Amino acid sequence: MADGDDDQSLSQSIKGRLQQGVQNSVFREKGLLDPDAVIDEDRIVGRDEQLDDIITYLRPAVQGNRPPNMLLYGPSGTGKSLIINAVCQQVLELANAQGDQFGVIKINCQTIKSHDRAVYRLVENAATEAGVGVGIPESGISTDQKLNRFYEVLSHHFDSVIIILDEVDLLVGRQRDPNDEPAYSKLLYQLSRASQLGRIDGHVSVAALTNDPRFMEDLDGRAESSFNPQDVVFPDYDANQLQAILERRRDAYQEGVLEDGIIPLSAAFAAQDHGDARKAIDLFRKAGEIADRRGEETVCEEHVRDAQEEAERDRTLTQMQGLSTQKKLSLYATASVAVHSQRNLNAVPSTVAYRVYQYITDLLDADEKSRDSYLRYMSEAETYNFVTSEKRGRGYGSGVHKEYTFIDDPEVVAETLQADIRLEEVERDENLIESVVNSQIADFFDGE
Repeated sequence: MADGDDDQSLSQSIKGRLQQGVQNSVFREKGLLDPDAVIDEDRIVGRDEQLDDIITYLRPAVQGNRPPNMLLYGPSGTGKSLIINAVCQQVLELANAQGDQFGVIKINCQTIKSHDRAVYRLVENAATEAGVGVGIPESGISTDQKLNRFYEVLSHHFDSVIIILDEVDLLVGRQRDPNDEPAYSKLLYQLSRASQLGRIDGHVSVAALTNDPRFMEDLDGRAESSFNPQDVVFPDYDANQLQAILERRRDAYQEGVLEDGIIPLSAAFAAQDHGDARKAIDLFRKAGEIADRRGEETVCEEHVRDAQEEAERDRTLTQMQGLSTQKKLSLYATASVAVHSQRNLNAVPSTVAYRVYQYITDLLDADEKSRDSYLRYMSEAETYNFVTSEKRGRGYGSGVHKEYTFIDDPEVVAETLQADIRLEEVERDENLIESVVNSQIADFFDGE
């Protein structure tokens, strides 16, 4: 067969497999399980009070008046973005239907490092919303020139605008001195004063979204006075609310593919993790993705549990990426004690974990740090929320030691760390490590 025939056959094979994957998927409309999707109001659950407040605050935009500034605060995944985006979408449709040019300009401040970059991102998004060119370069001009271009776009193309600053507290900027004004304070002052100073022909309102309930305390006095927002508080979802949220997205799946218990289990896992709806929806979606990967026609509780384990591993890996090798070794040794202990340990004694750490550093021919260094590394692990610690006495004259309890499954922590390049060879000596762990545990408890 000619090379061209081989290429055509391969192309047809790939296409067939892609089509088969689509046809056999457990999903019907997977986009409903995108946590950031703007959804219909009948899918909004457990946020009646917040929804009523934001509708009330944004109603003036439909009446040709200026809405107040707003501060939406609460933990991640509690519906802040969902609610403000859903209401703004309806305001946009109503205003445009009556001939008013209403605009919604949104930026997420999480990845924006400076005031200048935030202003340029606003210009980009405003230009896109207006259907015009950005009109200025990203670099080589002052922030004031970028801000002027932003005001120009708003004045020429909109009667009323709401500017949504998601995760606004992360826009700190380059503070060379602890007393420097954070970038978000300066930006809020400029945006909330623009109409009053005649910089914009039209109404401008700002909705700032934050996880920090003390956000206003860090604002400069001028910014606080000019921003002067209406507060909308978003508490954690409880398990019943999370279950109702997932029920209203059940139609993301094909009819009949979800086994009983999938939605309650997904909601229960997310409720344990501070009532985060994003995590509930992610888990619900990942369970289906696992079923698709395995070519299975139904989604069962095993898929949800595997999705939860994957999520824990991903989160753990992300948190661990910045740790030094010594900190990883300390954490791995401590997790190994929890994983391999034949005793039913409620917590890992630091004395045992340090001896296992010594063994592992010798196995890897790595530098062995002192016990004090090990304890310091584990204190940092506590600040990262990998473990909690508690001091425990060993009886009269025997002093005290620390005991560590893992926040997540210690087996997931150990497996994640084992994937690190410096720990690959440890995997070959798992049985030996288990023997060392239990020998040290026996010595420790026999000495009590």
